[in-house]
Amino acid sequence: MSALRPGDITDEMIQAMDTAKRQGLQMDLRALAADIRADAEGRYDGAEPGWRAGVEWTLLWIENTAAQLTEGSSADGRQGVSPE
Repeated sequence: MSALRPGDITDEMIQAMDTAKRQGLQMDLRALAADIRADAEGRYDGAEPGWRAGVEWTLLWIENTAAQLTEGSSADGRQGVSPE
């Protein structure tokens, strides 16, 4: 098999690579959220006030970021959401 030259890479190939990266990151984020949820659920009863809300906010932020990966990039070319 011969090596690809820069001219051999098409826009469709670039889009396919970008989609694969976003889907991989999305799966990683959702796995992280699932791990956090599983770890936190056993701790909710004895937690300080606000701790559960902080965990839930973090999980929502992770899920929102993962969902945006499938929606494509924003107008300025960046993906995901800002935690601000």
